[in-house]
Amino acid sequence: MTGEPSFFEIGVEDPERGRAFYGELLGWSFEPGPSGQGYVISTPGVSGGMHGGDAGAAPYLFFQVDDLDTALAAVIRLGGTVEAPISGESEESDAAFGRFRLCKDDQGSTFGLHQPPKAR
Repeated sequence: MTGEPSFFEIGVEDPERGRAFYGELLGWSFEPGPSGQGYVISTPGVSGGMHGGDAGAAPYLFFQVDDLDTALAAVIRLGGTVEAPISGESEESDAAFGRFRLCKDDQGSTFGLHQPPKAR
């Protein structure tokens, strides 16, 4: 459903240590990410991901949209900004997980938009 939280991303310095910490603390399951870097996280609720090389990063929350391009245009029209594509985003990740883009609202707060993959 549009507007619902649909994905979260945690940045850590070392993904292996992050996997051990969050797995033990919260009981989450981890699978290697599609690019071989980081992890896809399975939780009882919203799916997530973990990437490395980002010590002290705040978690990103992504909200679901039906059409990412239309939503990104609305962000700009409303005075927000759109960040560059997420590192490693490719057609392969689009097919498996959908499309993602980090944005900032008109006050500079970071959030993400996520267009899930099309059903096959």
